[in-house]
Amino acid sequence: MIENVTVETLKEFKPKHEYFIGIDSDGCAFDSMEIKHKECFIPNIIKHWKLQPVSNFARQAAEFVNLYSKWRGINRWPALMMVFDLLSEREDVKRRGVEMPDVKVLRDWIENETRLSNTVLKEVVDNTGDAVLKQAYIWSEAVNKTIEDMVENVPPFPNLRESLTKMDSVADIFVVSQTPTEALTREWKEHSIDSYVEFICGQEMGTKTEHIQFIAGGKYPTDKMLMIGDAPGDMKAAHANKALFYPINPGNEEQSWKRFHDEAFDKFINGQYAGDYEAKVIAEFEGYLPSTPPWKK
Repeated sequence: MIENVTVETLKEFKPKHEYFIGIDSDGCAFDSMEIKHKECFIPNIIKHWKLQPVSNFARQAAEFVNLYSKWRGINRWPALMMVFDLLSEREDVKRRGVEMPDVKVLRDWIENETRLSNTVLKEVVDNTGDAVLKQAYIWSEAVNKTIEDMVENVPPFPNLRESLTKMDSVADIFVVSQTPTEALTREWKEHSIDSYVEFICGQEMGTKTEHIQFIAGGKYPTDKMLMIGDAPGDMKAAHANKALFYPINPGNEEQSWKRFHDEAFDKFINGQYAGDYEAKVIAEFEGYLPSTPPWKK
């Protein structure tokens, strides 16, 4: 694995094998989504955005957005905006007289920046001194610190390592994620699976769609490109690059990796994945992630 990767490194990569495979990390390779959001992200949302009076509702909203909806796996910044929006609509929150923070400047930054990372935000804070952006940076740094302190010895899902071994001889493998690169590198190294991948691509290098485009665009036939992920954003990134998508179903990750190892990977290599098979596994995947919060039903 090459470290200190930049966007230029991605663009300059020359294929070593016939196939490209991108793999998301949190919730896809590692069973880390629950602990990261429930123990790290959500407590810091409540603390740093002064949502203590509606902490129960804030927890429900954040868990829905980040874990149990079709928005699962999106970048932390738009996810935070969705949490605020869901809370602002709830009558329970209104009755408690709690208003969401005025974060228009943060929304504008999110809409106009593709590299949604602490590094980029810190530059904007240093240049503008904006109080809201500074608060957003402090919150995000606190999340990272809590993750570093809390999340350790979380193993990869069963059948991932075996799948990597199977892929390694025929495909160029990449981590494609919106998690900070430092955390990704630490986790993949901790479990000695970093040697299987060419690069680890985190949020500092753009969106997942951009990662795939930078690495693989025009370098591989599209029917020999595959993205593996546990969230609709992973599927969107794959299809935006005309790549195929294999889902790791939330709550059934072990079974999904077993099916990939025993069946789906061979279909991909043998040119039998596109079409009916991909459509079948995607239809199954989409049934796991609703768009309507349970409190609205």
